[in-house]
Order: sequence, then C-alpha cells, then structure tokens
Amino acid sequence: MTGRVVISATVSELFDEAAQLISSAAADAIQQRGMFSLALSGGSTPKGLFQLLATVAWRDRVDWSNTHVFWGDDRYVSHTDSRSNFRMTKEALLDHVPIPQNNVHPVPTDLPPDEAALRYEQTLRQVLGKASDFPQLDLNLLGIGENGHTASLFPRRPILHENQRLVVSDFVPEVNMHRITMTIPMINAGQKVVFLIAGESKAGVVRDVITGPQQPEQLPAQLIQPAHGDLIWLLDSAAAAKLPENLRSSASR
Repeated sequence: MTGRVVISATVSELFDEAAQLISSAAADAIQQRGMFSLALSGGSTPKGLFQLLATVAWRDRVDWSNTHVFWGDDRYVSHTDSRSNFRMTKEALLDHVPIPQNNVHPVPTDLPPDEAALRYEQTLRQVLGKASDFPQLDLNLLGIGENGHTASLFPRRPILHENQRLVVSDFVPEVNMHRITMTIPMINAGQKVVFLIAGESKAGVVRDVITGPQQPEQLPAQLIQPAHGDLIWLLDSAAAAKLPENLRSSASR
C-alpha cells in the first residue's frame, strides 16, 4: 500500500510541499468543477501547515471563495474547547483567509453524538452531491497516531468494518471520549488522500503501515487505499527514517 512517498529534509520544507499540493489541487478542482472540497485533520503538524497557508505568501494562492472545508474527524467537544480540531483550524487558518462562513462545515458537536454524525453525513451529501454512495472529496488530509490510527479510526474498533455510512460516532475507550469520524469508505472515495507526518516518534508506525505486513485491525491506517484516487505520503526526514533505504532515496526531495 505504498502510494506515492515524498520525503522533505525539514519540517519547513514539508509544509511548503503540502501547501503547494493543496493550492494545485484547489486550482485544478475549481477550474474543472467550480469548487474545491478539502477535509482537514487536527494535530500539531497540520497546525503548522495551516499557519503557513494563512501567511501573506500563501493565502492568496487558494481561491477560498470557492473552497469548502470539512473535517475528517473531531472530538466530541464544544467548538470553543481547546481540544477541538475545528477551533485549532479556525485560529490557525480560517480566521486569516477570505473564506465565506457558509463554506466552513464543522462537525455539529452541539448535537448528541450519533445525531451529529448523521447530520454531518447529510452535510457532505448536500455539498458534494449525491451521485454516488460515497461522494468524493478533492483532498482529504490525514495524520497518523503512534498506535496506527488515522482520523478517529482506532485499532480494533467495530467501526473499521462500517461500509455504508459516511460518518459515524464512536466512544473510544483508549481516549475515554466520543469521536465523530469519516469512515474508511468515505476517506477512500477521495480524489487525493494525503498523510502529513513529521517527527521521529512516527518513524516506526510509518514503516509498519507502508512496508509492514497487513494487519489493519492493529494498524487502521493500512485500510486507507483510495479506490479511484491518489494516496500520497508527505513525510519529513525524521518520520521517514525507518523506511527501507531504497524507498527513502527514491522519495527524497
């Protein structure tokens, strides 16, 4: 499940690579269909990317007026809670770019968890269209946990086998809270599915997911295999350090 691996020497270069990928994908989608759909993730690495996209040098490279922003997952907390992926993205990026309020689609965590998941699923269908069972996002940005989870798809959870819903809620004992997350089939319907990963703490799981034996119950990120789109791994050198030498040498920028 290698996909395309791109290794940047530094975190700064990693952010530049990701920003360029997003701006190019946005331009292509808007030229073709008049709209760019982007699903974002939480975490410290995406925050650095979002802060870059909000700078003077980058913010005008994306046509925000024709961009719709979603979240691949979020914690079941208030939008003002410090743990909220929406709040982080708003403060790092959305407050600093000219995106219409109606183009921003946070998970409705003011509703009960199951209802919030269903409402978010309805929002995805309304904005992206209902032409297929799983509507296609232009770009879905993902991270990965040291335990192999991505979005809020944690190891050995029943939702890993969900094949009809776009979005589900799950109470995850490992973190002792509800999460609202896109499902595997919804993520795999994406045009571009991009893992953005930095830091030596992720090197082991990156190696295991990309080149190790298939054990998706333990490593849910292995289930991310876009059906008709591109799988792209954007890594800094520290996160890529345990990949095989031939893969690192051919993927380095």
